[in-house]
Amino acid sequence: MRLRNTLRNLSLLPQGTDPILQGPGRNLAFRGMRQFSLEAWDSICAGGEIADEVQADGTHGNCVTFVLHDEDHTLGNSLRYMVMKNPDVEFCGYCITHPSESKINFRIQTRGALPAVEPFRKGLNDLMGVCQHVLNTFERSMKEYRAQREEEMQ
Repeated sequence: MRLRNTLRNLSLLPQGTDPILQGPGRNLAFRGMRQFSLEAWDSICAGGEIADEVQADGTHGNCVTFVLHDEDHTLGNSLRYMVMKNPDVEFCGYCITHPSESKINFRIQTRGALPAVEPFRKGLNDLMGVCQHVLNTFERSMKEYRAQREEEMQ
């Protein structure tokens, strides 16, 4: 459930909006379908809610570390796999800062001028699609099993 909620919160931004917010040390802040100012984002981060982004100076957005709060290897490894399928991604990796902390540093570096947030968003959407497919297949199989079981009982 936590994985599904995080994917929904991180991947769905309004079409045609620019999620990049400029600020010292990080420039992206989003949660659900809304964008926040850096001041509002700071108050959200104080509670450690969703994510923030750290971009190295001089990278023009193609080399970014996303910090995902309250997540672990479940999201990290599956998202890394989905992002690495993109041919425009030069490097993608993640690490958990410390076993007692539930946060992931998720790093993406792209080729050319493609902003790293694009393959991140695409990876989240693709992963959401895979999760939805698995859920639908499981539910369909359970319905078939229950129907077969009821027929056997009668």
